[in-house]
Amino acid sequence: MNKKEMHDFIKEKQPNICQISCYKDGKEVYSDEWNNYKKIDTCHVMSAAKSIVALLVGIALDKGFIKSIDQPVLDFFPEYKIKRGEKTIQQVTIKHLLTMTAPYKYKYEPWTKICSSDDWTISALDFLGGRKGLTGQFKYSTLGIHILTGIISKTSGLKVVDFANEFLFEPIGVEKHINYLAETAEEHKHFIMCKDPQKNIWFCDPKGIGSAGYGLCFSATDMAKIGQLCLDKGVHNGKQIVSSKWIEEMIKPNYRCGDEFRNMSYGYLWWIVDENKHIFAAIGNSGNVIYVNPSKNIVIAVTSYFKPTIFDRIDFIQKYIEPCISI
Repeated sequence: MNKKEMHDFIKEKQPNICQISCYKDGKEVYSDEWNNYKKIDTCHVMSAAKSIVALLVGIALDKGFIKSIDQPVLDFFPEYKIKRGEKTIQQVTIKHLLTMTAPYKYKYEPWTKICSSDDWTISALDFLGGRKGLTGQFKYSTLGIHILTGIISKTSGLKVVDFANEFLFEPIGVEKHINYLAETAEEHKHFIMCKDPQKNIWFCDPKGIGSAGYGLCFSATDMAKIGQLCLDKGVHNGKQIVSSKWIEEMIKPNYRCGDEFRNMSYGYLWWIVDENKHIFAAIGNSGNVIYVNPSKNIVIAVTSYFKPTIFDRIDFIQKYIEPCISI
């Protein structure tokens, strides 16, 4: 398909796609926009934000703010008052959060309780642990991993958005971001479900700590730059932004998920799409994706406005987009 044919095909088959940016051999070879988005506009990329937080954790390790991902989470919050009878929380480490194997004391994520609190990190800690102990089971969490951005902020002395700007975004050519705080539940809901272009913002809690599980707004070009950084083992223009060792560890399969997660594996907040081909991806609700295929030296980034139950975006990328730019 030529560019116009591809544009029309995507408009018909995947109508909530806003932008696509594709890199091959380190250069952008295709980009396009839909739904009145411009190339510089940003979109709320949902859970793809988790994968960005994984990179920030790696940078915090490189800079010595965090000594090891095997450190217990409570090492960073000595002032936290443990609930009576709670023992498991003392054993939970950063690695448990990164691999989604941390235990939580809830069946469904407590959005109202955490998001209406003044300090999401402390509220998330209140739900960490439980009577079953460390089971090693995969429990996908969006709110619980807010503890990670809390740790980055506490150890670095910076707001997470400023940490990201200084050490990740601006060094690779991503526009500087600012915090965005929703004053009401209605404003929070509007932010998540809005279909309009966004600005360079990162949703944050009342303490100014960027949400770790969602809330980051990127253009497809921004996402492609992130993907290219990972493909290049943490190097951008000859400068090591994040250690190659961390990139290697980050995309190594830690847990093999079942049918619920399309039988993919999970690394450190990144999905491993194909273990044999070493294809990995950041994936967010509504089909927001950073897709990296090292064997073809390809990065494909897709932004999409809110539309629930989009489960075929990786399949669509592999069937239609990837072949067009692999030539």
